Amino acid sequence: MKRSRIPLLTTLLVLAFFYLPIGMLVLHSFNESRFGTRWQGFTMKWYERLLERGDLWEALVHSLQVAVVASIGSMVLGTFAAFALQRHRTRLQTTHRMLITLPLVLPDILMGMSLLLLFVALGVQLSLWTVGIAHITFCVSYVTLVVQSRLQDFDFQMVDAARDLGATRWEAFAKVVLPLLAPGILAGGLLAFTLSVDDFVVTFFVKGPGADTLPVVIYSMIKKSREFPVVNAMSTLLIAITFVAVWGSQRLTTGRDS
Repeated sequence: MKRSRIPLLTTLLVLAFFYLPIGMLVLHSFNESRFGTRWQGFTMKWYERLLERGDLWEALVHSLQVAVVASIGSMVLGTFAAFALQRHRTRLQTTHRMLITLPLVLPDILMGMSLLLLFVALGVQLSLWTVGIAHITFCVSYVTLVVQSRLQDFDFQMVDAARDLGATRWEAFAKVVLPLLAPGILAGGLLAFTLSVDDFVVTFFVKGPGADTLPVVIYSMIKKSREFPVVNAMSTLLIAITFVAVWGSQRLTTGRDS
């Protein structure tokens, strides 16, 4: 009986390790105390003050714009990459697979520095567009893996049947492959959206003047003004957005499996 409780206890400890700090952050966003060290009563004033911070809302808009661009770009590139990797088995695709996997293990600081050097070498002015391109660079790997997992059980004979019935290659892809892969593609897009909204390191290297995203502004607030309660309030909203995106991705994936 005691041995049967060990997995449950381990699970509870892991969940506490991951989610207790998040719970404390959310709790202290309603704390009357300015520094959040002790509970001094429930308040909504930090959320009211958050409404007055135009810089934070502007940064949130920037983050959402970049996340949408990164999601769309990575969904398009990731879908074609996954299709090529699954459909064709050549030495070239082996190299392609390695290049797709590399951003998953490459440290963010190295990716940020390399992208910055690339933009400088090409004479590209840093802006929100460079941030979006950088986010597509690391998000496309995640989308590719998600879509490729959907392709593992895909029956390509349906594509051949559509071709035999007179459909062109693009018509077969648009009318047969794409509808069946849509849940996996959207799940990968939501994952890319979450990764883009939360990214700080890569964004810090490739952003231009006036192109601050929300994580960058929050970091600046903590380092300079130390406005912890307002940061807690905005972080709570950001956590809510992230959880909704992850929940949507899981629903799409499990819905497809069922």
